[in-house]
Amino acid sequence: MTKSGKTGFEIPEQMRDFADQSVDQARKAFDEYMSATRKAVGSAEETAQTVKASANDMGRTALEYTEEHVSAAFDLAQKMVRAKDPQEMMQLQSEYLKKQMEALGEQVRELGDKAARTAQDVARKTRD
Repeated sequence: MTKSGKTGFEIPEQMRDFADQSVDQARKAFDEYMSATRKAVGSAEETAQTVKASANDMGRTALEYTEEHVSAAFDLAQKMVRAKDPQEMMQLQSEYLKKQMEALGEQVRELGDKAARTAQDVARKTRD
């Protein structure tokens, strides 16, 4: 050591500059990483919101369909109680089944379309 308390060892200016540049590069790399992470999290949140909204919509739609089917069943029961003979009961039952199958086919198509639209929306958002 010297009288001033220094060891006599100094870090060359080039090494300081290099270290300074390395810290700057590391900071920039970290900032870019955080930016990409924020974007990915935002995208995941958007996707989750899309899926949740679709699931809520499909749930409401399924509930509406259930109400329609239960109402139709009660209507059939009421008509069956008032039927004059077994032949009329069979006719009512046949008409009911035909209408329910048509409605069910349409409802399945509609739910399938909604599911497909949701899948397309999610795929589009994950590409963006």
